This record gives sequence, structure tokens and C-alpha cells, in this order.
Amino acid sequence: MAMSPGPEANLNLACARIREAAAQGAQVVCLPELFRSPYFCQTEDAANFALAERIPGPSTEAIGAVARQAGVIVIATLFERRAPGLYHNTAAVIGANGEVVGLYRKMHIPDDPGYYEKFYFTPGDLGFCAFDTFLGRLGILICWDQWYPEAARLIAMAGADIIFYPTAIGWHPQEKAANGAAQRDAWRTVQRGHAIANGLYVAAVNRVGLETPAGPPGLEFWGGSFLADPFGVVLAEASVDREETLIATVDPARIEEVRQGWPFLRDRRIDAYAGIERRFLDTRKP
Repeated sequence: MAMSPGPEANLNLACARIREAAAQGAQVVCLPELFRSPYFCQTEDAANFALAERIPGPSTEAIGAVARQAGVIVIATLFERRAPGLYHNTAAVIGANGEVVGLYRKMHIPDDPGYYEKFYFTPGDLGFCAFDTFLGRLGILICWDQWYPEAARLIAMAGADIIFYPTAIGWHPQEKAANGAAQRDAWRTVQRGHAIANGLYVAAVNRVGLETPAGPPGLEFWGGSFLADPFGVVLAEASVDREETLIATVDPARIEEVRQGWPFLRDRRIDAYAGIERRFLDTRKP
């Protein structure tokens, strides 16, 4: 999706896209991260807290009505107002009955030029989990989470068949010529790596377009949403510069096939990983 300034317009567009995907045979639909507005974290501005909402709330009610009508599961990432002064970047799993069946709150919160999320979001406290649906077990991680192998591993250990990564990632326009290709390739590669290392499907869902809510230069979101199979094969990939509804098929038998041949979960040395919970292991001698 490309986001316009108006939250209601973006919500209406999302609902239309859900109907479009369902008409093409989709059974689960994932929207990009924080789809209701332009990516407001480009600046630190307390006025943007007005964009936050309760979950369940108006957006989940509107999307739930569409999900129920279309008979699909929807993953919708919202700016959650949990309590006064307490906000999260939260993905709601909305079942085909229209009800919210689970939440994931973004765990890794960036603080980089143009991505000032620590000003807005409290780190998640619901852990890494998978949600049971009539289609299987769905795992969700959000944007900056996609760089962390520990998160993907724990989702896999929770029994997920697929990890969805709703995303808002792009280039600083002034850096695109020098670093853009390498940045996008790294983003694509690390997520394919999670699919391979864990023997599951990975779906990355990004936004497109140049957004300048605080004025130039803004951020140019690079699109490129894709689905990778459990061996990292990209089954479908969207363009970098236009809106698209990308449809692809997940085959649970492929998970079994890949994991039988490449049994990484079987061969993990769980007896030897002490220290992984620490920030850093400094074993150098003084």
C-alpha cells in the first residue's frame, strides 16, 4: 500500500484491498505495518499520539466486519493506546469470524534517523508466540524484529508454519544511490535466511511511496513484499514502486519435506547455548 495523510482513507483502502485479496482466493491477508497513516515516526512529535487507538477498537471493528464477510483472517498492525502514556506497535490477528483472536506487540524498537520509534512505542511484553487458526499456526513479527534470528527461532519453536513480517522500511533518498541496492538486498536476504534456518514460510509485507509528513527529504519505501518457502525460494514478489495485492500459496507439506532433508531443529545443541540470553560474551583476556 501507499499511504495518504487521512487515517480513514487508509482504513477504507485497506478494507478494499482485503476484499480484493479474498476475491482472488486469499485465506489470510497481511497489511503493512502501521497502515492507517503515513509513517509518523520520522519525527518526534507528541501530536502524533492522537493517532493511537484501543484494540479492540474502531479499526479492528471495521476490518473485522470485512474479514467476517469475506471469510478471511487478517493481520493488521496498529498504533495501540494501551493506557494513558503507554503505547505499542501492535499486530492484531482478526479471525474469519471478525473477532480479535490474538495480539503481538513489537519487541525490538528502533531509534535511528527517520525511525524514532522509541519516542512512541513501549517494547512488547507478550513474547514470541504463534496463533492457532483454521489454516495452521501463524507467527507474527514486525519490521525491526526481522533482523533478529532469535525472534524467528522462538516463533518456529512455538510451532509456526509461517512468519508474517508487516513492515515499513525504505531508503533515505539521499542514500539510495550509494547504498540502496545493498540495503534492500540485506533485508531480503536476512528474511530468506530465517525461512531456511527454521524450515518455514516467511512473508514480508512492505509499503511503497515517498512519504514526507514532516517535509523533505522523507523516506522512500521500497515495496518488494515477498513470500519465501521453507528453503528460502521466493515464490512471489511485488514491485518496488506501485501498490499490489500479492497472492501466493503456502503448502504445509513443503515444511515437512524441507525439515526432513535439513533437520536443523533436530540437530540444535540446546545443551551448549548457555549465554545466548546475555547482551555480549566478552571472553578476551585483559
